[in-house]
Amino acid sequence: MQELEQVIAAYGAAWQSTDPERRRSLLEQCFAQTGRYVDPTAEVSGRDQLNAHIGAVLSDTKGRVELTSEPNSHHDVVHFTWHMVAPDGSIMVAGHDFIRLDADGKIAHLSGFFGDPDPVQ
Repeated sequence: MQELEQVIAAYGAAWQSTDPERRRSLLEQCFAQTGRYVDPTAEVSGRDQLNAHIGAVLSDTKGRVELTSEPNSHHDVVHFTWHMVAPDGSIMVAGHDFIRLDADGKIAHLSGFFGDPDPVQ
């Protein structure tokens, strides 16, 4: 089983790479072959679809994603935060990712959320 920090580092690096082959290699290290990724704008299954999704987001935004917290985990569940940085250095969007790991320690399911939840009124 891989160390959690290595898995999250490879996943974060995939969101910074504009090279599809490099992204593919990083996703092989951290994302299960049949993993599922969902966020408010996408739902993809498998490494190839996630690789294409990341490439499209990076190309469309010209930004990069940076992890902004250490992973917080218990059992097979992980939570961390991130933000997307525009070419001028401004923050385009920030969010939270929640991950379920498989038996090999790779990402089996990732649910991404943009921004923080609204406070209770």
